[in-house]
Amino acid sequence: MSDKLILTLDTGDVTIETFPDKAPDHVARIKELADEGFYDGIPLHRVIDGFMAQMGCPRGDGTGGSDKPNLKAEFNDVNHSRGVCSMARAQNPNSANSQFFIVFDDASFLDGQYTAWGKVVDGMEHVDAAERGEPPANPTKIVKFRTAA
Repeated sequence: MSDKLILTLDTGDVTIETFPDKAPDHVARIKELADEGFYDGIPLHRVIDGFMAQMGCPRGDGTGGSDKPNLKAEFNDVNHSRGVCSMARAQNPNSANSQFFIVFDDASFLDGQYTAWGKVVDGMEHVDAAERGEPPANPTKIVKFRTAA
């Protein structure tokens, strides 16, 4: 099975290398939801310049998730640097479900508090091109998200 995912945004293709050795349950969940088509058509609902682009909420407002149970945190030693993909969560560290974010710039203040599960290895310019806002007036959307062949 591939350790890469292709996130197709309406701005272009983004290739993400996953870290199954660092966050096996989170990687498995992201791949499962992606291959089920869960993410297809979902907007990037929180895009903060210089910080991150968040996505994965089926309601498009940051309050929803999949119908699968929340995941237990898998905090690890991955630095939240540019291109790192990490799980969004509520105040409870074990509340990650389907939402994740991609970091624009250094966000090392998140290290050890959020589960990093991958990193963009190609196409970061397409994440950079995402419409900004909380939520954006005209949000960038996920066209398709799948495990790479």
